[in-house]
Amino acid sequence: MESLSTLTRYLVGTIVTNPVTLGSMAANSRLTIAVHALAWLALAERQGRDRLTSDQVAASVNTNPVIIRRSLGDLRRAGLVRVRRGAEAGWSLAHRPDDITVLAVYDAVTPEPLFAMHHTEPNLQCPVGRGIQPALHGLYRGAEQSLREHLATMSIADVLRDTLRRDGTETAESPGRPASCRDPF
Repeated sequence: MESLSTLTRYLVGTIVTNPVTLGSMAANSRLTIAVHALAWLALAERQGRDRLTSDQVAASVNTNPVIIRRSLGDLRRAGLVRVRRGAEAGWSLAHRPDDITVLAVYDAVTPEPLFAMHHTEPNLQCPVGRGIQPALHGLYRGAEQSLREHLATMSIADVLRDTLRRDGTETAESPGRPASCRDPF
């Protein structure tokens, strides 16, 4: 019984203290990076900048510009951002931040289903092996539908508003200017 208690404490500690990884399996951060980039572009637009370079977006996300270009490329293919090449190159929103839902971003950057079945057929001689996939199909379908419905209620403008409110830079008098990262403007 002691080993079960130790395992439970380990799992709870891993999930609570490190939400990006569960054991040795890393969570997918593509949605987070894409929403961050779009919120940054929305803030730049609000402050009078019509575009940002991938280096400028990468400075806020604190990642390599190649990762940002890959993410923005997915968003461009989905019609959520525009790119301008050559002199004065950069990325901009293709729609108002209020009109870009987090669901649209999720669909642009998440090519695979949220949940997947076994890579190999389970043992059909086992009662659990025979019934697990049908049981999980319904569970996963319901969970993904709930997620999609919730993501559809939030826009990039909502995320930006909440982000700036939590940062303390958003007030009724001042729309805020990020002070804690390198100024991309």
